[in-house]
Amino acid sequence: MAVVVFRGGAIRVDGVGPDVDRLVVVDGVIAHPDHPIPADAATIDLDGGLLLPAFRDGHAHPLLAGREHSGPALRDAGSVDEIVERVRSWSAASDEPWLIGGSYDATLVDGGVFDARWLDAAVPDRPVVLHAWDYHTAWVNTAALEAAGVDADTPDPALGRILRRADGSPRGTLVERPAIDLVLDRAPRPSLAADVEALGWATQHLAAQGITWVQEAWTEEHDVPSWIAAARADRLNVDVDLALRADPRRWPGQLEQLDRIARAVRDEPGLTCRTVKFFVDGILENHTAHLLECYHDAQTRGLPNWQPDQLVDAVAACDAAGFDVHLHAIGDAAVRAAIDAAERIRESLRRGRRLTVAHAQVIDPADLPRLAELDVTFCFQPQWAMPDAVMTDLTLPRLGPGRERQYRMHSAQKAGARLSFGSDWPVTSPGVLAGIRTAVTRQDADGLPVGGWQPDERLTVEEALDAATLGVAHQAGDQDHRGTLRPGMIADLVWLDRDIRRTPASRIADARVRGTWRRGIPTFTAVPAAIVL
Repeated sequence: MAVVVFRGGAIRVDGVGPDVDRLVVVDGVIAHPDHPIPADAATIDLDGGLLLPAFRDGHAHPLLAGREHSGPALRDAGSVDEIVERVRSWSAASDEPWLIGGSYDATLVDGGVFDARWLDAAVPDRPVVLHAWDYHTAWVNTAALEAAGVDADTPDPALGRILRRADGSPRGTLVERPAIDLVLDRAPRPSLAADVEALGWATQHLAAQGITWVQEAWTEEHDVPSWIAAARADRLNVDVDLALRADPRRWPGQLEQLDRIARAVRDEPGLTCRTVKFFVDGILENHTAHLLECYHDAQTRGLPNWQPDQLVDAVAACDAAGFDVHLHAIGDAAVRAAIDAAERIRESLRRGRRLTVAHAQVIDPADLPRLAELDVTFCFQPQWAMPDAVMTDLTLPRLGPGRERQYRMHSAQKAGARLSFGSDWPVTSPGVLAGIRTAVTRQDADGLPVGGWQPDERLTVEEALDAATLGVAHQAGDQDHRGTLRPGMIADLVWLDRDIRRTPASRIADARVRGTWRRGIPTFTAVPAAIVL
């Protein structure tokens, strides 16, 4: 038997009982504290740090993040000119027939509307497609529009928008996936080898954040071979569940196909495919999130992808087919539709099926009391719960006065929802500690605003740790095996260099991950010298 003993620091078992001063792991499983220690056991000195159940990410996109990593770094570009120059340099160094990358800051331009001609100045002769950081919007050059045959006579696709100039010609900004796919469907897909490399990098990056499991929250059928290849090549450094996207334009005939894909993934190491993802709506920043009342700055209530009755029936069909359900819902109308769907499968939820509402950015107060009767997980992205440039420049002007309250983590928990955390990486960083800090303070890294943004929605450190660990394990239906450090649980562990429960909340993100273990096996270590054999 392989026996490892952790000692010399604080060990948080479950957030309910007291800490322990020693943890014994036998063959990747947490043993009883009195388990005999053989002479050849390995000992890990925690050096005064904190040992926790490993973090888990309830909503992320590692494949998109890995692909983005292979292109030019655009996220920190401070102007359109800087983006264009980086694309120009990328083009000069690449012989790819299409240049596809991301992700740029949409707040650099008023309203987030970018023009194809700006990219034409850098790359006039090859298609360029750049994703905005939200991945609901893309900026393309004229060559990309021409390659796809998109011109002034091209109608907006169902559930998408082609933003246009005054003369009707495409501006170069495409909104939501049906419009973006007009272009991307003409582009060559990444090679299998490139995707395996992308997934190897992305999952190693997640392991370095202390993460051992992730919900890949958007998988298309053509992506699945890349995941299978990475699993078989032992390149997945975290366990992954794939959420297959349900397409309202192909429903209900698509369900049989989703079931076939899921069965093909069933026996792959560290990889499952047991979830269906619904984009109930879009995002507030481009007026596609579905609201109960019109946007403050536009006469529209958004662009719902599913009609309420259609969504309820589709969720029930997925539940009957044995799938868990993951619902992207941003606007208050979309969140209401998600709760309606949960009520339809209430009995199944009580028997252990999982329904997750991701984002839940705007919740109508009338819907909070409904959560008490439902076993539903709200997967929040805590890093969004602060007034950054996206919030102040794009989101709040769309919502207007009276609808400012967002990411109501405390209210949802108090009403009866279970909380989990996700990063939505690459939309935002996968750093769990940054998310915990924001959930606890509702402030940015500089401590602003003083007192926190909508401070009554702050969580305690213990509540935030539960959301990042046991909450995500519940979301995955894995709470009997992971999410705490009780005897008999699988040894998924993260070691921090300090006890973040004892430090000022504003300094939580200063902590560093010193080690991550998945099933008792190290997937990341920053200090191998701390291991004493």
